[in-house]
Parts: sequence; C-alpha cells; structure tokens
Amino acid sequence: MNKKKMITAITHVCVFAILLTVSIGIASGTDLSEIKKNGVLRHLGVPYANFVTGSGDGIDVEMAGLFAQHLGVKYVYVKTSWSDVIGDLTGKKVIARGKDIEVIGDVPVKGDIIANGFTVLPWRQKIVNYSTPTFPTQVWILARADSHMKPIKPSGDTDRDIASVKALLKDRTILGLAKTCLDPSLYGIKDTGARIKLFEGNLNELAPAVINGDADATLLDVPDALIALEKWPGEVKVIGPVSHKQNMGFAFAKTSPRSLDAFNRFFKECKNNGTYLRLVRKYYPAVFTYYPEFFEEK
Repeated sequence: MNKKKMITAITHVCVFAILLTVSIGIASGTDLSEIKKNGVLRHLGVPYANFVTGSGDGIDVEMAGLFAQHLGVKYVYVKTSWSDVIGDLTGKKVIARGKDIEVIGDVPVKGDIIANGFTVLPWRQKIVNYSTPTFPTQVWILARADSHMKPIKPSGDTDRDIASVKALLKDRTILGLAKTCLDPSLYGIKDTGARIKLFEGNLNELAPAVINGDADATLLDVPDALIALEKWPGEVKVIGPVSHKQNMGFAFAKTSPRSLDAFNRFFKECKNNGTYLRLVRKYYPAVFTYYPEFFEEK
C-alpha cells in the first residue's frame, strides 16, 4: 500500500470511529458511572401538575434533587415535552402502536432520568425501565359540575364501575391527549359512541378547557384531578374511572441499569425515613384519602 492510500485508509477509519462514537452517544442513555464522572444528574421533566410545577418545585423535582445530592453530583433540570421526553432519555424517537412501539429515528440524548408523574404504560416499557412505583394513579372522567352526567356510585368492582362510566359517554365530546396516559385509544373510549376530541394543549389545561365548555368532559388522571377539584371547587366533578389503578415512576434508559438500581435503593430509604411521605403531604395531601394502601408503612 502506498503512502497516499495508507493516509486515505487511516482517514476512513478515523471518520468511522468518530461516527461510531457519535452514534453510541445518541443511541444510549448515561449510566451511573458516567453521571458521577460528569458530576451532574440531568432531570428530564415535562411541567405537569404538582410533579413538575414549572416554577422550580414539585414532588419529582425535589426527589430528583435529593437523588442528585445522594449521588454527590449537581442537579440540573431539563425541560422537555411529552412528544420528546422518551427520545431525550433514550436517543430513540418512537411512536406508540397500541402496546408496542415503532422506532422512527435517532435523536440526541439530553437527560438521565424522566420524572414528571410518568405513568407506567405497556408501550413505554418497551423503550424505558421504570423504578419502583412512586405514586398511584388512575384515569377518571371529569366533567363540569352542572353536567347532566352524574357520578357513579362505586360498586367495589372496578370493571363494573368502568362499564357504568362508559355507558354515560355516548354522543358526548370527550377530551384526551394523544401519546400520553390520557390517550383515548388506551381505554376504548371510541367504542362507547363518544365523540373524541384530541386536545392540542398540555395536560394542565384539560380541566380549564372543560370548564370553558370546549367539551362535555375530559380524561384526567388522579393527580391532576385532585388539583382541579382543589383549584376549581364547585366547578368540576369526577364521574368515575375508565381504567384500573395504575402506577407512576421514574424512568431510565434500558442502558442505565445501575442508575435504576441506585434510585430504587435511594427511594426505599426515603420511604423508610419519612422523607417521601413528607413530600407527598406537601404536594398531594388529598391522595391519602383515595389510595391509603399505597402509602402504608411496611
């Protein structure tokens, strides 16, 4: 091989190595050793309810900050959106296909954890790993207080309660938010004969939209519903559930098993020493009325 060809070959190898490095950086999240080496924990959060308020606080903001402190690194909040958050963590842009996903491209990794009241959904579990459940939830139908729909009487059987709620939805306009835990396609709302209206705002704006008359009712999960009942007393009411009980958790890239393990151990410690219950009482005091068993001290 002559000198010119050798230089060309070396150049190609170097370019390939650079591209490979960039590709790995895009396609995988940062695990615990890299977080400690970089000296920073990047918290990906979508402003939502009292998990990430958008004003610098929230239960998940405080928990992520305490986790960073526990690891001995700096905490950095990275604002994101529901459509981008998974890609920002994993480096993979995905589309939900029922309980499955389709990867449609690579994107830069911008954070190390997702924490914003992130509901555990089957399609999300295909692309991220969840922590120990951190918060209980369920999807309810919320309507204006003057709606002709009346709240169902709980029967003690969730399936029966869901059927009772769905029987009230025919010909009514129901708001939902695609690609989130409030996606109507996840709960068979279309099959009820309801008119589905996909909301173009954010989750925090669903209850005000119903109050303003944009729809007859909306899908809303427990944390946001509790805030709506507190923020607009006498203006909204809960009709009943359209899902079984669900859990929320912190999400980690599939390539970050050590970070996940470290968080689970940290979270267990926070539950045992009362730190977590203190934060729940601060941000969601009413949740103990609905899900006392979730917060029972073992």
